[in-house]
Amino acid sequence: MPNSPTSRAPLTVLITGGSSGIGRATAVQLARRGARLVLVARGREALEAAADEVRATGAAAVTVCPADVLDEEAMAAVVDAAVAEFGRLDVVVHSAQVMAYGRIEDVPKEVYERVVATAVNGTATVARQVLPVFRRQGAGHLVIVNSLLGTVTTPLLGSYAVAKWGQLALARVLQQETRDEPGISISIVQPGGVDTPIYYQGATWAGSTGRPPPPVYSPQRVASRVLGTLDRPRRVVQAGVFNPVITAGFRLLPGLYDTLVEPLLRRLAMAGDEVAPTEGNVFRSQPAGNATEGRWRSI
Repeated sequence: MPNSPTSRAPLTVLITGGSSGIGRATAVQLARRGARLVLVARGREALEAAADEVRATGAAAVTVCPADVLDEEAMAAVVDAAVAEFGRLDVVVHSAQVMAYGRIEDVPKEVYERVVATAVNGTATVARQVLPVFRRQGAGHLVIVNSLLGTVTTPLLGSYAVAKWGQLALARVLQQETRDEPGISISIVQPGGVDTPIYYQGATWAGSTGRPPPPVYSPQRVASRVLGTLDRPRRVVQAGVFNPVITAGFRLLPGLYDTLVEPLLRRLAMAGDEVAPTEGNVFRSQPAGNATEGRWRSI
C-alpha cells in the first residue's frame, strides 16, 4: 500500500485498545519504526502510561484519546483530530474488546449485550469513521483483531464467541464492499491464546476467572503479525499454530469437538480460582490491571 510502514514518511496509525494487550504491543513495535501514534481506549490513566512507553521507544509523535468505540460522536472526534493534527491517517488497528465467562443463561443480559456490541457495533463505528478518510486519501489499511473464537465456539465463552463471529462477518462484508478500491486494505488477524490482561479483567459468571489456552502467544508475537500484514497486506492472518487444526475439528468432526471442548476448556482455559460473579472491565476501564502482558508464560 502507499506510505507503507517501510517507507520513509512516518506512518500515522490509530490504535483502539491501545492501553493494553495486543494494541499496546502493536503501538510499541510501530514506535520502533518511528510511527506517529493515536492511542484510543476508555481510560486516560492507562493511555498515558502506554503513551510514555511508546515515546520512550521512538514514536515520532503520540496523541492519547480517551474514547469508547461504541460512542459514535467520540470516535468521529478522534478521527477528525488525528487527521487535523497529522494531515492523514494511514493505518487503523482495531483491537478494543471485552470478555465475559459463563453460560449464556447465566451471563446477565446487559453484560452479554455489551460484549457483543463492543465487537460488532464498535467495529462498525470505527469503519464508518475511517473508511471515508481512506477513500479521500486514496489509501488506508484497517486491521481488525478478531480471534480463533471467530471461527469456532465453546461453552462458557458464548458471549465472546458470538461477538467474534459477528465481528468476522462484518469484517468480511467490509472486505467485499471495498474490493474495487485498490488503495484500501482490510485485514483480519485471528489470535489464539495470548498473554494479555483480558482474561482476568473480564466479567465472569463461571465461578472462576479465565486464562489463555495453550499454546500461549506473547502479545508481541501477535503484534508482529499485525505489522507483517501492513508490510504485505493479507485478508486473514492466523496468530496461533493450532488454529487451523482446531477449526478443522470444529467443522469436520462436530460431534467429537462438542464432546471434548468443555472438559478441555475447564482444564486448560480456566484459572481454577473461586470468584464471585463480577462485571470486570466490561462497562468501565480498570487502570490497575491494564498492561501489555498478563500473568502467563508465553512463546
